Amino acid sequence: MGGIWYRHQCLLRDRAHLMREAVRNHEFTFSLPTKGLFFGERALQEALNDIGQDVNKLVAQNEVESWQRLTRVLTHEIMNATTPIQSISQAYLSNPKIKGTLYEEGIRAIYETSTGLASFVDSYRKLTQLQKPVLADIALGAFISSIKSLYPDLEWKVNISPFSTMRADENMLRQVIINIVKNAVEAGAKMIDIRYSSTHKSPFKGDFLNTPAPSLRGRAGGEAILFISNDGAPIPPDVRREIFVPFFTTKRSGSGIGLSLSRQMLMMQGMNIELADTPVSGCHVTFIVSYS
Repeated sequence: MGGIWYRHQCLLRDRAHLMREAVRNHEFTFSLPTKGLFFGERALQEALNDIGQDVNKLVAQNEVESWQRLTRVLTHEIMNATTPIQSISQAYLSNPKIKGTLYEEGIRAIYETSTGLASFVDSYRKLTQLQKPVLADIALGAFISSIKSLYPDLEWKVNISPFSTMRADENMLRQVIINIVKNAVEAGAKMIDIRYSSTHKSPFKGDFLNTPAPSLRGRAGGEAILFISNDGAPIPPDVRREIFVPFFTTKRSGSGIGLSLSRQMLMMQGMNIELADTPVSGCHVTFIVSYS
């Protein structure tokens, strides 16, 4: 009896250490299992799991709002600086006295650079000028099929009941999934795996140290979680925390707004997107789209 009690206390000590380290590293999505715990300990662990998820949502929401404010200020200031340069250089280029002279090439370079910068900044206004979502019940099976047709060269594994629906803005949700699939293709993915869960059960396999078990309520108090996975290159550990930061990209031609824009569109609908710690079996990356 003493040995069992000691092992149980060691288990609780290890759990406390894991949660402390997770919080210290700003990893609030920890979710430890409750199997083998007494009813009081089980209730406490469930509460801690829920608190971790809630803190993670609040951090994500705060990050989105902070980046929105910063982007709004930056785009305003940059446009104020580039617009006069663009106008003046354009006026000089239309002046007959400039055409054919040594100054024309330099002025054209100034005009084209300022025009390109204005276009570049304007693209980021999408982060602060999103339209209000229009929510409706989406038939997920047909919805995903319409996206599949855009990427016929990919292998699609879709595990969605014909009767499954998700309440969301259809255009916004389509853009979110397309952003994820586009990134997957650019990372060398050949297969996309999409699963939908309307229960508390997670499709992941693994031990309690690294298996995510999101518990996010959907409509009518139930669970509604969309798992979008691919077999492209894994996301490096040092990049995982940055992928939802606006303007962050590891691609030479990337804009860095795809995933941050996706998170904003989902949050406007009372939803969230996160990267799973452990991907679905057979995949290297799994994103979780769920109700907050």
